[in-house]
Amino acid sequence: MNAFIKSLVTTRAGFGLTILRVLVGITFMAHGSQKLFGWFGGYGLAGVAQWMESIGLAPGYLMALMAGSAEFFGGLALVIGLLVRPASAVLAITMLVAIFSVHIGNGFFMADNGYEFALALLAATLALLIEGAGRLSLDKRIAG
Repeated sequence: MNAFIKSLVTTRAGFGLTILRVLVGITFMAHGSQKLFGWFGGYGLAGVAQWMESIGLAPGYLMALMAGSAEFFGGLALVIGLLVRPASAVLAITMLVAIFSVHIGNGFFMADNGYEFALALLAATLALLIEGAGRLSLDKRIAG
């Protein structure tokens, strides 16, 4: 096999997962902080609770607390690379709830509040659930 073809098919599994894990984690932390703390233009816990109640996710306060906590603390777990598989499982479930309770009726594209973005985050969390945290993580360091 020539060097070019070999370079196309050789895997470096582990380092790419770190990039995916950290950037997806930051994204989840930002969205969770909008829900929990009202940062980055979010509505905070009270506003999100009221909205969740209005779309039938009751009790709204508990649902907002669960979604915001899953996103913020799950995202934090991804960023630091600790307990990535359990965090990814919780985040995947959170994205499934978001897709089917909020976005699915709006079609695919994000411009219409569709499920495109939540689906991409679901795919990322499923990849991390299957593959784990990658080489540059606390999970790897603990596991040896």
